[in-house]
Amino acid sequence: MQYAKTHLSALLAAVESGEEVTIARGDTPVARLVPVDPAKERELGFVDYTVPDEFWDELSESELAAWE
Repeated sequence: MQYAKTHLSALLAAVESGEEVTIARGDTPVARLVPVDPAKERELGFVDYTVPDEFWDELSESELAAWE
């Protein structure tokens, strides 16, 4: 466990290259470092809605003042 604390950066680099690292306390494994699957871009799919083009228009002075 002390080795893992001291060499965490090197262990993470090994995991980034695809290795799995098991951390043990004495002879007992207590944790495993594994590569994380890259996050996939998700489509917003819980509502069938599109944002109208006018959403991106600049706000008028009165609308800006209402937000302040």
